[in-house]
Amino acid sequence: MSKVLVIDDEKMMVSLVRQVLSEADFKVDTALAGDDGLRKFTGGDYDLVITDIRMPGTDGHQVVNFIRASERGKTPVIGISGTPWLLKDSAFDRVLAKPFSIKSLIDTAQSLVTASN
Repeated sequence: MSKVLVIDDEKMMVSLVRQVLSEADFKVDTALAGDDGLRKFTGGDYDLVITDIRMPGTDGHQVVNFIRASERGKTPVIGISGTPWLLKDSAFDRVLAKPFSIKSLIDTAQSLVTASN
């Protein structure tokens, strides 16, 4: 079972993504802030990270840059954003535009985890 870390400051989004991915046989851990997500990433072993881009404090850009600079820098990272066109040349493996479909979330998560194994 693949382990996913979901980072978003919106509780409703975290709850939705956790439910959808859990039903698709992912083990899901969550964080409601970027700095909490970085602590969990450092102490955990994740196959995929999904992070919101715009969050107070540590944002999604800082999250992906931290991951890329870490020993597990090849961990796939999905950014979720209401303005995906601003992320064209970013360090994210994929960007999902809000609102995204449940199918696109599951398909993107499965393809990135499969490709990284």
